[in-house]
Amino acid sequence: MDLIQKLDQERMQELSFPDFRVGDTIKVSVKVKEGNKERIQAFQGICIAKAHGGINKTFRVRKVSNGIGIERVFPYHSPNVEKVEILQSGKVRRAKLFYLRDRIGKKATKIKQRARK
Repeated sequence: MDLIQKLDQERMQELSFPDFRVGDTIKVSVKVKEGNKERIQAFQGICIAKAHGGINKTFRVRKVSNGIGIERVFPYHSPNVEKVEILQSGKVRRAKLFYLRDRIGKKATKIKQRARK
């Protein structure tokens, strides 16, 4: 194992996240710093993409708030991501759901439900 892989292995956190997929509606609890205070803020939306691997692994969550689409990219191994909860499991046939960006209103958040195991 080379030096870079060794450093990555040390920095990777033990994941306590549930195994979610693209298309699932999830709630991500994120630590937010405001001045010298720290609080936890929830970001709830549809997971539209997963990318990379190892220490660089990320997932992208999209929500629609007041008619405006908001996307955030979260690193898996970030100390700022407190926890991830699965609210609904979605049934999709694609790895990336970027087509949801073009949808407006209820269509932007409607995905068929998959039976949870």
